[in-house]
Amino acid sequence: MRAIFDRLMAFDTVSAKPNMDLMLYVQGLLAEADIAAQLIPDATGGKANLFATVGPAGVPGVMLSGHTDVVPVEGQSWTKPPFALTEEDGRFYGRGATDMKGFCALAIDAMLKAAALEQAGRPLAVPLHLALSYDEEIGCMGVRSLVDMLAQAPVKPRFCIVGEPTGMQVATGHKGKVALRATCTGREGHSALAPLALNALHLAADFLNAVRALQARVAAEGVRDGDYDVPYTTLHVGKMQGGVQVNIVPNTATLDFEIRSLAEDDPETLIADLRVAAEAIVAPLRAEYPEAAIRVDRLWDYPGLGTPSEAAVVNFVKGLTGANGTMKVAFGTEGGLFSERLGIPTVICGPGSMAQGHKPDEYVSVEQMARCAAMLDALILQLEQGI
Repeated sequence: MRAIFDRLMAFDTVSAKPNMDLMLYVQGLLAEADIAAQLIPDATGGKANLFATVGPAGVPGVMLSGHTDVVPVEGQSWTKPPFALTEEDGRFYGRGATDMKGFCALAIDAMLKAAALEQAGRPLAVPLHLALSYDEEIGCMGVRSLVDMLAQAPVKPRFCIVGEPTGMQVATGHKGKVALRATCTGREGHSALAPLALNALHLAADFLNAVRALQARVAAEGVRDGDYDVPYTTLHVGKMQGGVQVNIVPNTATLDFEIRSLAEDDPETLIADLRVAAEAIVAPLRAEYPEAAIRVDRLWDYPGLGTPSEAAVVNFVKGLTGANGTMKVAFGTEGGLFSERLGIPTVICGPGSMAQGHKPDEYVSVEQMARCAAMLDALILQLEQGI
C-alpha cells in the first residue's frame, strides 16, 4: 500500500489539472494483477473516471468510491512538500493525504489483495468494485459520467462505501448543495451624478440582505437535524463582484451563493422565495429604470445523502469496523449521486478527519490508515464467504 500511496501523492491532480496520468498508472497496476479497469474520459481526454471489478459477473457487489482530485496549495504555507508523501511522527503528510488519496491507495490495494485470493484458488463469492473519479472538489462534476455508465449496467453494486474522511466512523448522511448566481442589472453613470443612475452593486447588496433574512428565518423556524454540527439548512454568500472604477456607477454586479439543505428541506422552495424577494427589490425601480433586474441562475448542484440508520449497508459496514453508532458529516460527497441516481445504498467511511483536509501540511495518521486497512481486509473476507 505504501508504494501506491507514494505514487498517488506524486501526481499533481488539483481539480484544474488533468488526472489522466494517475488513472493510467492505476489502470496499469490493476492490469498487472489481471484486473480489467475501464477508463471513462472527459471530452478533453485529459481527465477520466475509472471503474474496475474483481469477482463474479452478474452478482451485485460492494463498491469502494474515491475521488482523485485535490484542492490547490497556492497561498498556503507548507512545511512539507505537498506533492510527495512524507511520513513523520505517526502521520502521512501531503496534499490529499486525508482528502482522499489515502483511502484511494487502500482501495486499490484491496483490489490487488482480492485478485491475489482469486489467483490462489479462493474466489470471491461477491465482487469488489473500485470507482475512482475526478472533479469532486468542484461540485461532484466528474463522477456523473461514471454514474451514467452504471445506470446502463445490467447489475448495479449492492452497497457503496465512499471513503471520505470520517475518522473511520460510519456516516449515513450529508446535506445537499445548490450553487447559484444572482446577476444584477442597473444603469451606469458618472459617480458625480450617482443618484441619477442605478447602482448594480447596491442591488446586489439588497439581494444579499434578502439571503441573510431567509437564512435567519430558516434557522429560527425551519426543520432541524441534531446529527449535524449546524442543524438546519444554510444559505451562504461566497462572492460578490462588479464595477470598473470608483467614478463609474456600475451597471452589472454578480453575487454567488449556495444553499446546503437538509433532506427534509426543498431547496427549490428557497430559491423560489429568493426570486420573489429579487423581484420585490427591482419592481419599484422599473418605472424609472426599465432595465432593472436581478436574475437568479443555478450553477450546479449535488444531492444530499440520507441513508436510514437501520439500512442493511449501515449494519454491514458497522460490522466491518466494529462501530456501535453512526454520524453525519458537514461536507458533501458523491454518495448522494450513487444513492439518488442509482439507488445504491451508500455510507461514508474513511480514514482521517476533514479538520486536516484543505489545509497546509494536510495529513492522515498512520493509525487511521491501519484501521481502514483492517476494515477492507474484513470486507474482502466477507466477500469471499458471501453476504
